[in-house]
Amino acid sequence: MRIALHSIIAEGAVDDYRAHHARIPDALRDLFGVAGIHDWTIWRSGRHLFHLVECADFEAAMRVVEASPVNDAWQADIGRFVEGFHGADGEDGFTPIEQVWALSVQRGTDA
Repeated sequence: MRIALHSIIAEGAVDDYRAHHARIPDALRDLFGVAGIHDWTIWRSGRHLFHLVECADFEAAMRVVEASPVNDAWQADIGRFVEGFHGADGEDGFTPIEQVWALSVQRGTDA
């Protein structure tokens, strides 16, 4: 499954965020593997970040990640540069944003 997330970089923190997030800690990378996260890509437009998470089960993966002190340490560190996450309708929260269209779905090559 692919899940998209939206977050916003804190005002004035774009360069710091980019530099700091160029490489995540190896322990966090390993935790993602344990949680079943196959890939996580982040794109930036201004202060807006768009995340694409590829995993078997997003909710199960997040339960594993959120229960880990490795994630707690990372969030305390990277959180200095992030204003917050927003859902599909702009509400605050770490929830997926809505997929509107996919070429693969229209072609019938992705279920």
